Amino acid sequence: MFELKLKEGAARRGEFKTVHGTIQTPVFMNVGTAAAIKGGISTNDLKVMGCQVQLSNTYHLHLRPGDDVVKDMGGLHKFMNWDRPILTDSGGFQVFSLAKPKDITEDGVKFSSHIDGRKIFMTPELSMQIQSNLASTIAMAFDECIENPATYSYTKNSIERTTRWLECCKTELDKLNSLDGTINKNQLLFGINQGSTFNDLRIEHMKRIAELDLPGYAIGGLAVGETAEEMYDVIEHVEPFMPEDKPRYLMGVGTPVNILEAVYRGVDFFDCVMPSRNARHGHIFTSNGIVNIKNEKYERDDTPFDLNCDCEACKSYSKSYIRHLFKANEILALRLCVIHNLTFYNKLMENIRHSLDSGTFGEFYRENSVKLAQRL
Repeated sequence: MFELKLKEGAARRGEFKTVHGTIQTPVFMNVGTAAAIKGGISTNDLKVMGCQVQLSNTYHLHLRPGDDVVKDMGGLHKFMNWDRPILTDSGGFQVFSLAKPKDITEDGVKFSSHIDGRKIFMTPELSMQIQSNLASTIAMAFDECIENPATYSYTKNSIERTTRWLECCKTELDKLNSLDGTINKNQLLFGINQGSTFNDLRIEHMKRIAELDLPGYAIGGLAVGETAEEMYDVIEHVEPFMPEDKPRYLMGVGTPVNILEAVYRGVDFFDCVMPSRNARHGHIFTSNGIVNIKNEKYERDDTPFDLNCDCEACKSYSKSYIRHLFKANEILALRLCVIHNLTFYNKLMENIRHSLDSGTFGEFYRENSVKLAQRL
């Protein structure tokens, strides 16, 4: 399913073939938590932006509208009118943010819905059942999201539990994929590496879950409070132990520079709410750095966000106009800014892939690793 086409240093250029289409990697997955991206973005908009993979959230869709409703409507692809790959995360991050330590057991996690307070007991098996009902292309294993910082002893016990849960997820999904009523019988399971910032535990855990020979592997539990340097150090230690012939996914990361640095260290898949969330607050990513469109200096600026961008916002509107939309509380401001930021992220990944194809990634990395982080 995954073909590693070439490498430049640790950076990788690949193709991942799925039942819903082929993904060119490295790739950024646009985050539509509840099967939609905030800001009035349609699935047709996503295609114009160059989005290859849409990400949605198991926990949120289980609560609303209910994974049973999504299944009755033909699965997530049909429900949201999206014919390209979808990855569903397991809901683990949301579950553990709502649960108390005493509510974590060997079998699963007890917590209360943030919507109506009803009690839910999430298990590895239930997470797989929900994701099977959603019929996503890629399902993520249910893991324990460890708080950072964490103690060494707690982290060691936690990754042992996460490994046992991963085995349960694999057994359950294999069973679900064999059932007559399953919409996507080719649903893929990615395992998740945990271990906080303890590199020896990260390596130990990666070795153990690699033995399960899953279609892909993620690095979880980062971008949750540690420094960027600590995150890069974890990636560098774990990467040599990740199967080379499987895609590698760094969960919940991050800024354009974070992504570039992680590609440099051998990562293939990324997701983050940052581009769409920041856009809704006027925080704009460009090829020359970061713009806060609400600043007064843009009041009479007749240039677009980015002269190198061909998105709807940059082709048609000035910084002055979009700043005005924010000041007037017009919803069009949110839509145009989200369109721009997501276009920028997808174009960044396209440029990274092109630089790898042409053997110039090192030059691209050096040119952009500082420039993309500067504030204009």
